[in-house]
Amino acid sequence: MAAQKSAQSEPNSSRRSEKSRRAIYDAALALVGEVGYPRTTIEGIAARAGVGKQTIYRWWSSKADVLLEAFLALSEQASRDAGPEYEFAIPDTGDLAADLKAVLRLTVDQLKDPRFEIPSRALAAEGVVNEELGRIFMTKLLEPSLQLYVDRVRAAQKAGQVRQEVDPRIALELWVSPLAQRWLQYTGPISYAYTDTLVEYALHGIAPRTP
Repeated sequence: MAAQKSAQSEPNSSRRSEKSRRAIYDAALALVGEVGYPRTTIEGIAARAGVGKQTIYRWWSSKADVLLEAFLALSEQASRDAGPEYEFAIPDTGDLAADLKAVLRLTVDQLKDPRFEIPSRALAAEGVVNEELGRIFMTKLLEPSLQLYVDRVRAAQKAGQVRQEVDPRIALELWVSPLAQRWLQYTGPISYAYTDTLVEYALHGIAPRTP
């Protein structure tokens, strides 16, 4: 009985590690939003998370790696919150316009969420002047999201809803790039109405429609 009690009272190292990992994610995102990327340090993240810096170095080699994982975790949680259908792909209901509008509305929600918006702006600004960081985040964080749009447009091509000669990578820029620019440069408010309009313009153009 005594041995059984001892086993039950042993700490769960995996649970402790996961708690520390989450604390490090939160600390890294909070710091980069408060002081910017250049002034964010491993030591600062460790102090904010209440862990030793050796704990961070055991899991990551740099602050960029920490922030990348933190953002991936945040994005994955946002996808789970949106529903299982959004975790790995843009839903295909057979209505391309409706599907794009739905996922862009979720993007608007994310961009307006302070948990995402504040550190995102700090990292986006740093990525402009720090080419290496910009490329890392583009390749590992943004590219997988853009690929979801490519896949959805290709599915629409197979269904005859988009011309076969259309390049999906160029097409997605018609709605993704204007949204990103407006958000980053404060050129106007972002809203559901705005992203719905982007989709309409992208799919139907702005020239007069013939009867």
